[in-house]
Amino acid sequence: MYDLHYWPTPNGKKVSILLEELGVPYNVIPCNIGRGDQFTPEFLKMNPNHRMPVLVDLSPKDGGEPLAIFESGAIMLYVAEKEGRFLPQETRKRYAVTEWLIWQMANQGPKSGECGHFRRLGDKQGDQSYAVRRFTDEVNRLYGVLNNRLYESKYLAGEEYTIADMISYPWTVNWKAQGQDIEEFKYFKRWFEEMGARPGVQRGMAVGANLSEDTSKLPPEEQERRARLLYNQRARPVPA
Repeated sequence: MYDLHYWPTPNGKKVSILLEELGVPYNVIPCNIGRGDQFTPEFLKMNPNHRMPVLVDLSPKDGGEPLAIFESGAIMLYVAEKEGRFLPQETRKRYAVTEWLIWQMANQGPKSGECGHFRRLGDKQGDQSYAVRRFTDEVNRLYGVLNNRLYESKYLAGEEYTIADMISYPWTVNWKAQGQDIEEFKYFKRWFEEMGARPGVQRGMAVGANLSEDTSKLPPEEQERRARLLYNQRARPVPA
């Protein structure tokens, strides 16, 4: 049994897709990142980087105390290895999966996030046209990376469906808001449509649909508090 500290964002949905594809039991523990749940002392004990998701394995293989794991890529490696699915054991295939897992964490996720941030920001903080162009173009480059890879193979790590596909898919569903045209990427589109048709992916993407908030309806003072909490963060001091 797993506890998944979760909010319905692309990073959270990576893990819920894997858990749904596996069909293993898990509890969803909402972590409202807009409200600031990720900054509580209890959460920081599990993840000093104050980001969700966090997965807690209530029955780890070593028989010890519950094990908390942060970073979605590490979570997916851990669960796939423990459950014995979606992560090949043969060295070359395993490291092909690992390459694409790290590619997603280091490239697709961060650049897509910055793209979305600046495109949503508009001119609220002055002229953002360079940042919008910079990250929209970089995301376009990354779709090209996916497209070229999927021209060569059925899935990202080869001919086998793995956690490499699961970790990358949630960041592609908002391609239109990222300023992209899916028709530009024929081989990516084939993979994208196949992924979206999988029942496990559909269930994983739907997890927490009832948790989303319309922040525009919050009182102005709460909107201001959240903006101060979430944007332009600096280092947290060491506890006294």
